[in-house]
Amino acid sequence: QVQLGESGGGLVQAGGSLRLSCAASGRTFSTYGMGWFRQAPGKEREFVAAITGTGGRTEYADSVKGRFTISRDNAKNTVYLQMNSLKADDTAIYYCAASARFWRGTSTGQYDYWGQGTQVTVSS
Repeated sequence: QVQLGESGGGLVQAGGSLRLSCAASGRTFSTYGMGWFRQAPGKEREFVAAITGTGGRTEYADSVKGRFTISRDNAKNTVYLQMNSLKADDTAIYYCAASARFWRGTSTGQYDYWGQGTQVTVSS
């Protein structure tokens, strides 16, 4: 079992930056592929970024490439999402997720554990 808790969300102006963190419980954090997803009002949850257990490989949605960076610190059981050049379209609840089966899953069904989410609001 893995428990996940996100933090770092908030209100930011367009063009600004935020850094989300996701802290995980357990002693086997490095064996999980980790991902970030987001869900805007009235829309389905969508993939944002993913990272392998060692952090050596990453995957991004086209909409965030070049603006967002996913990273992890296995010593701290934490995964991060650095978000730069934020746009109004980035407004959503952001969720982190852990997968015991896929290293860089890009769909919700590939993940086994989810956090409660953190709100990100970008004002234009």
